[in-house]
Amino acid sequence: MNTLKIKVMRKPGCEDLPLPRYMSEAASGMDLYAAVDTSVLMERSEIKLIPTGIHIELPRGYEAQVRPRSGLALKHGLTLVNTPGTIDSDYRGEIGIILCNLGKDTFTVERGMRIAQLVIQPVTRAELIEVERLGESPRGIGGFGHTGH
Repeated sequence: MNTLKIKVMRKPGCEDLPLPRYMSEAASGMDLYAAVDTSVLMERSEIKLIPTGIHIELPRGYEAQVRPRSGLALKHGLTLVNTPGTIDSDYRGEIGIILCNLGKDTFTVERGMRIAQLVIQPVTRAELIEVERLGESPRGIGGFGHTGH
């Protein structure tokens, strides 16, 4: 398993919060923690930006993806509006989580709560080449649901 060193900086006042970390030996995502100053109530269908209190410096050629936590999604209907959220290697601002409550009940975000996952991935950049015609394929132009599955 490869290890990549990522620089991380805490926002002042967030020294009490854990740094993102893997919760098992084979986990692909590190948990991110809520850096809210006071409890944040999220009503049904409400969207809020939840701070994490950290900034990261990714090496060029990598991105960080912010993804929902499956336990919060299943138990409370919490998800991310822009899942996965993308953090580019040249971004240096605080990581924020665009959290949405799709559940039946009001949800309370508490300081230090694990609210999302951070997955580090290599980036492949594409060069687009404009052509007059694309190659044929068995599927052709069939769109949504076209394959019957």
